[in-house]
Amino acid sequence: MSNHAINADQAPKPVGLYPHARKVGNLLFLSGVGPRQANTNIIPGVELDSNGKIVSYDIEAQCHSVFQNIKLILAASNASWNDLIDVTVFLTNMDDDFVIYNRIYAEYFSDNQPCRTTVEINKLPTPIAIELKCIASISVN
Repeated sequence: MSNHAINADQAPKPVGLYPHARKVGNLLFLSGVGPRQANTNIIPGVELDSNGKIVSYDIEAQCHSVFQNIKLILAASNASWNDLIDVTVFLTNMDDDFVIYNRIYAEYFSDNQPCRTTVEINKLPTPIAIELKCIASISVN
């Protein structure tokens, strides 16, 4: 069974020692994907103080950005949005952000409805409010 790492040049670089995705057989496992823009440290909709702490953020901007980053990684993996079969979503503020995130999620997943789990967590490794962990089922090359 094939097992190889995939990195997408167009997507933001991982913040640690891990690939964007790993293909094992016909499954594609994406590492946690956040909304940071490629080739920068810019996080759409985020305002930071001088210590790098979040002052304010726009969850809608982050949702659109993280979904775009996932599309870039899928494309680099010869997969598509419709190949997604499972999505785990990490939010740092379920009370304020879930309704907005859920509305935007429904827009992106109107045709393909993978299994989904959404959990609130205390914090993420970078100053972001959302991260997705995905699994796709794709053709074996």
